Amino acid sequence: MKLVTYKNQDDNARLGLLIGQRIHDAALNNSALPDNMLAFLNAGERGMDLMRETERMIMEGRGISEGFAYNDDLLLAPVPNPTSCRDGYAFRQHVEAARRNRGVAMIPEFDEYPIMYFTNHNAIQGPGEIWCMPDHFNKLDFELEVAVVLGKTGRNVKAEKADEYIAGYMIMNDMSARTLQMEEMLLNLGPAKGKDFSTVIGPYMVTPDELANFNKAAKPNHVGNNFALDMKCWVNGQLVSSGSTGDMDWTFAEIIERCAYGVDVYAGDVIGSGTVGTGCFLELNGTGLLNDKNYPVQWLKPNDVVEMEITGLGKLTNTIKAVESDFSILALKKKTASL
Repeated sequence: MKLVTYKNQDDNARLGLLIGQRIHDAALNNSALPDNMLAFLNAGERGMDLMRETERMIMEGRGISEGFAYNDDLLLAPVPNPTSCRDGYAFRQHVEAARRNRGVAMIPEFDEYPIMYFTNHNAIQGPGEIWCMPDHFNKLDFELEVAVVLGKTGRNVKAEKADEYIAGYMIMNDMSARTLQMEEMLLNLGPAKGKDFSTVIGPYMVTPDELANFNKAAKPNHVGNNFALDMKCWVNGQLVSSGSTGDMDWTFAEIIERCAYGVDVYAGDVIGSGTVGTGCFLELNGTGLLNDKNYPVQWLKPNDVVEMEITGLGKLTNTIKAVESDFSILALKKKTASL
């Protein structure tokens, strides 16, 4: 199934089923279903069964309404209010390239355990405009990722069972203000302000059964489901990134295992994969400059259009917009007086 969160005529967020190119209100077609994504995820398997029954009913012509045409302008993030948002670091190619470009060796701990950090779950966005402050445009970047949302609550979840906790998959764009990010990480804490202004997911959530035809074995010595889904990103119509979810070294099952160690994970938690190889300007610029000192470095600018597409998960489109402001936290840094 493909599930969306959309704005109705009263500007209220509603849970919808995407069937073909039409969106059908879930609760309107089946009063036993909740009208919002978070309540649906908390309904667990019973909610999934009800939604599948509703999908069958609509496809057989027994729906209460005909629905309406799919339109990005009506869509919010499929999970607009996640209970938390974490991001992983699953793609070796990205990690190796980023470290090589900085002139440092590949870190051996990458192969020992998956890592993640928390980002701002109150800054989740869907398709549409992304409004950025002036400091964000100081090396503003996209990051092409895939994300999962959990549909069960648990603690100390073993990787062998963790795929059962995944309710669905989505495209993720982990927006990054690189100057802010790199400045704060000099203090060995972060990323924080360089990341917390926007994380984009969408355009819809796809249940795992929809991806069964793309199954790919996890890499040797790894556990969990994997899928070979093409990942692409265009900026202003130019293809800038191309990879595959099949290249993930750490699986989502293994990432969930680490997330849930000694702590509860909840239905509605969103977890990103980390950036695919070639999946951001930081990596592309670094690799380009390593091979050619005259490489034309690129960062996102106001009115740039970012399009991300992953096989089976749709296309996520955003336009970068600039807030008119002279407020700068970079300008507020304190200077140590020389003695």
